[in-house]
Amino acid sequence: MKNILQRFNRWADFIQNNRYVQGLNITSLVAWNILILLSVTILLGTTFVGAAGAGYFVSLVEDEPEYTQEEIRADIYNYEETSVVYFADDVYLGELPSILERREVSLDEVSTHVKDALIATEDEYFFEHNGIVPKAVMRAVFQEFVDTGMQTGGSTLTQQIVKNQMLSNEVSFDRKAREILIAMRLENYMDKDEILEAYLNIVPFGRNAAGTQIAGIQAAANGIFDVEASELSLPQAAYIAGIPQNPFSYTPFTSDGDLKEDLTAGMQRKNIVLYRMLDSGTITEEEYEAAREYDLMEDITDYAPENSFESYPYVTNETERRAVPILRDYLLDKDGVDLSDMEDEDRAQTVQQYTERASTELRLGGYRIHTTIHKDIYDTMEDTIANSDLFGPNTNDGQPEQVGGLLQDNETGAILSFIGGRDFEKESWNHATTGEGRSVGSTIKPLMPFGSAMERGVVQPGIVVPDVPTNYRGGDQDPVSNFGSSYAGIPSVRDTITNSRNTPSVRTFWQVPEEDLYDDMIKLGYTPHLDYAAESFALGSFDATVEENTNALSTLATGGTRNESYMIERIETHTGEVIYEHEHNQVDVFSPQTAYLSIDMMRDVLSNGTASRIPSLLNFGGDWAGKTGTSQGARDYWFVGMNPKVSFGLWIGYGDNQPLQGEYSQRQQQLWATLMNRTVETNSDVVLTDSRFEQPEGIVRQSICGVSGLLPSQSCYDAGLVNTDLFNSNYLPSQTDDSLEGARYVTISGQSYLAYEQTPAEFTDTGFSVNSTFFDGVNIQDYLPDSLSGNLVPDRNAPALDHTPAAVSGVSSSGGTISWAQHSDGDIVGYRVYTAAGSLVGSVKGNTSTSFSGINPAQGYYVAAVDTMGRESNPSNPTESAPTPEEPEEDPTEGQEPEESDPTGEGENNGSSDQDNEQPDEQEDGEDNETPPPEENDPPEGEDDS
Repeated sequence: MKNILQRFNRWADFIQNNRYVQGLNITSLVAWNILILLSVTILLGTTFVGAAGAGYFVSLVEDEPEYTQEEIRADIYNYEETSVVYFADDVYLGELPSILERREVSLDEVSTHVKDALIATEDEYFFEHNGIVPKAVMRAVFQEFVDTGMQTGGSTLTQQIVKNQMLSNEVSFDRKAREILIAMRLENYMDKDEILEAYLNIVPFGRNAAGTQIAGIQAAANGIFDVEASELSLPQAAYIAGIPQNPFSYTPFTSDGDLKEDLTAGMQRKNIVLYRMLDSGTITEEEYEAAREYDLMEDITDYAPENSFESYPYVTNETERRAVPILRDYLLDKDGVDLSDMEDEDRAQTVQQYTERASTELRLGGYRIHTTIHKDIYDTMEDTIANSDLFGPNTNDGQPEQVGGLLQDNETGAILSFIGGRDFEKESWNHATTGEGRSVGSTIKPLMPFGSAMERGVVQPGIVVPDVPTNYRGGDQDPVSNFGSSYAGIPSVRDTITNSRNTPSVRTFWQVPEEDLYDDMIKLGYTPHLDYAAESFALGSFDATVEENTNALSTLATGGTRNESYMIERIETHTGEVIYEHEHNQVDVFSPQTAYLSIDMMRDVLSNGTASRIPSLLNFGGDWAGKTGTSQGARDYWFVGMNPKVSFGLWIGYGDNQPLQGEYSQRQQQLWATLMNRTVETNSDVVLTDSRFEQPEGIVRQSICGVSGLLPSQSCYDAGLVNTDLFNSNYLPSQTDDSLEGARYVTISGQSYLAYEQTPAEFTDTGFSVNSTFFDGVNIQDYLPDSLSGNLVPDRNAPALDHTPAAVSGVSSSGGTISWAQHSDGDIVGYRVYTAAGSLVGSVKGNTSTSFSGINPAQGYYVAAVDTMGRESNPSNPTESAPTPEEPEEDPTEGQEPEESDPTGEGENNGSSDQDNEQPDEQEDGEDNETPPPEENDPPEGEDDS
């Protein structure tokens, strides 16, 4: 300041000593001195104000960090941009729905008219200034000091970039001061073309024909005129360049995407832009007039391009649902946030905050999300389910039968396609991937309990597990029901899975530790609603999504290792930087041997089991296995089928959980086959393979006694219980079966009981009793097929009353047959027939057989009942012998010596034979010793023929 005053004094002395000035009169000198004094005062005041303003400016920005070039460039180029989604193989799907649509474009891809229009309108000194215009700075300082109640914004493009990308929209001098400082630094770090390109990609331009907010010149050109930024004409460029001053006043569209009724404001703004272009010399007078007169209304588009949501709503929603947590974890890691160090409440709050941030960034961050979905297969499946003939009727309240499906690559876990539902607008719930899912029914059986049981050597495919009436052991001990309320008796595990029997599944569940079963379920990817394995889980009475269930069953197709399903392959930034790439997550669940045994049994489901209709419906071959499943009350029906390459799970049901109607199993299997046929026609390379499920080492074929799993004994062969099936060699038996023991039994009223030592052998049969944990408390004989019903004996003693049976009543004879009434006691094991003289003629086994043939009508007979303790009733009333004819046609004894009488009554005409008088223990098992009755009197199949 001192130097300035000294220079000013020297200048004043020079003026004063000038000979012309000295020639002035006193008045003039006085005026001159006053002028000098005023000038000095103004100079000093200006200097003071400037210094004060500079000091104030410094005080506002003294804490502002010194951004590096890298930091400033990163912030400037971090502008919001629409994220896009791709199908597999980089096939474009569409843009994610967003409140803002932006598409990045380089400067050389923008029409020169746009560049000239924006500079002429927004920053006419753009190529001359260093980031700020001094007069604008002085204006802001003046407004702040005199408190005009308003502050004007920065006028340069550079300052607008800084405000939009690095600062808030706060209106204050503090923010303005920071803006000025950063703008000046920005000019040192970026050249003018880079700054202009950034501005063109950042600036807002109102709305497009879809009603979506747009930013950046490319989105504006597409959304307003349906052209590329490079194709914008002069009048189009002038119109767009005028929008940023007041985007929502000058934009031609409403928030609904409708064209505004009055576009006067926007057209007038266009003309102002054209005038400024003319004034700056960037266009000629002729161009100016032509552009003013041009009918721009003809160019405004009514085309609203569909975003990904409108074209593929299920895929878009699912992509976003899966991408948000991926991006959240990326941001947490990027910010160095360690959730493990936080308390539960803080952790939950932090996760929520980052989830919300990730959701916003996903839509506005310009990400490129690559999925595993094959567009051609997805489109084919959507087209297939559009055929309502493949589905059942609507419910009474109009609910359609719904479907959920998922096709998965077994080796990687990649979701190749899915079916979310039949109509997104009517029901947006994704039945393939989201929610608590639906009851999986019998599809669980190959995994749990049988997979778990085979893994631990409890059962193998050929081992028998009783299929008899069974109650749950816990809770109210409710009965376990089979479909159709029928029982198979002693099916093998293979038969149980093939025909989907329920009671053997629960009985097998009992043989495996509960904690092992639950652990397997978690490894398989299920999330049961209980923290333990309930008995009903063996029948699939827990919920899972189609994705979870298909992924779990695919474990069997990959040798016991579950490849966790996924749909997001990778996520890139708009610059191509990969911030996420899927890493395969594998979980070992079963051994290869267990997995193969399950697969082999599931082959039978298709060949001769509950899904045997499917192979005849397919237009292709291959090695396929699968499992059906029906939930309680037939509210859900499943089929999950697989070959070595893919697994395809399909569910049908009603959204409101009403029971399925009609032939739902046939309908669903038809749907599964139709979808697979069309998928193969569309892209067979993805689905089909010539490979078969590979049998691992350690699988052998072995004959076993089915009731125990041990090597078969002769008794097991005799009982018809030997099964030959595949076996895990780690669990091959080394001991011979001892679970079958020979036993005498009696039959009373069709029921078999163990005989006592006192029970006469003539009334017993020889069979086998079963000593096996699977048969504890089971009256297995009641549910055996005819071929085995006489062989196995239930573990129960015959009834024994405390008195000798009363005499048999109702005895009569007709021709060569004697009959009587069934004895009322419940411990009768048979009857004996005697001649009136007391000679034994024969025995009848069982209490319900009440006749004996082959007697001599000329003699009298009586009957006695025998009980389980060998006690015989008193003789019944004897039958009367037939009268001798008065005039026989021929007397065979005439002329012969009379024979001696037979005091024992055992003459050859007493209706007996040599065979009748043999000892009972010499009789053949199960046969009577009398002459067999006529063929038409044979008892019906399955009943005793005695």
